[in-house]
Amino acid sequence: MKKYILVAFLLVVVFACKETKKEMVVVSEEMEKPEVKLYTFDGGMVMVNNLELFSQDTTYHGQSKEFANPFYVIQHPKGNLIWDAGLPEGLVGLDAPFTSPDGNFTLSRKDSVVNQLKKIGLSPASFTYIALSHTHFDHSGPANVFKESTWLVQETEYDYITSEDAQKNNTDNYNAIKELTKVKKLKGDFDVFGDGTVVIKSMPGHTPGHQVLFLNLSENGPTLLTGDLYHLYQNREHKRVPVFNTDVEATLKSMDAFEAFAIEKNAKVYIQHQKEDYNKMPKAPGYLK
Repeated sequence: MKKYILVAFLLVVVFACKETKKEMVVVSEEMEKPEVKLYTFDGGMVMVNNLELFSQDTTYHGQSKEFANPFYVIQHPKGNLIWDAGLPEGLVGLDAPFTSPDGNFTLSRKDSVVNQLKKIGLSPASFTYIALSHTHFDHSGPANVFKESTWLVQETEYDYITSEDAQKNNTDNYNAIKELTKVKKLKGDFDVFGDGTVVIKSMPGHTPGHQVLFLNLSENGPTLLTGDLYHLYQNREHKRVPVFNTDVEATLKSMDAFEAFAIEKNAKVYIQHQKEDYNKMPKAPGYLK
């Protein structure tokens, strides 16, 4: 009988030790989690005069909508990342907003990237990396300002925007990134700082190398920035795809992958062009939009 009691006692001790080790590992991981911060800045305003462009059907026929157009600063102990850059800075200082020749978009931008960063004590030299969700003009406008940073770009997007066709027929978009010569080409998801807190997720379809950004923030927790996977809450809800996406099927697959990942990480999702999401995103201390 004493022998059985001793065995039972030893089992309890061993189990208790294992549980204690598990608790110590959890505590250790929490203590070692780096402080990651996200700040949102004003990259301009896009008035979409023809919202029908943002669906494959006539759902938005005759409608217009104002889009936010932010760019983001991510601060990590190992370096800073700029995510997107906003509209071209030739818009700054214009007497009136610029309307595209086709009439589909009216654009404006109040301030430059450099001036906005200066307000919080940063400059382009402060950034280890620049990453663009994709290379459309409203996301890459002043990207060349960060030519000393390493550009994190999907190889498919790099090939797409630097092709002879893009240089000839999409000159403005190509010129916006042509000075980014320090390039790290990605082939899928990429853990920027190697600790799971800042992860670029490949989500093609809007453009060949479109990507979104996952962040595990110190204050906001798991967070996803959508790039242009979605432009509107309704597009996310109904899986609507803009008419100008390069690949509809790839977009729909990316949407499915995105939603599964968001559930897996229990992440808060922010649609970058949705004004309501822009307004509730964290701004840097002392920064006035």
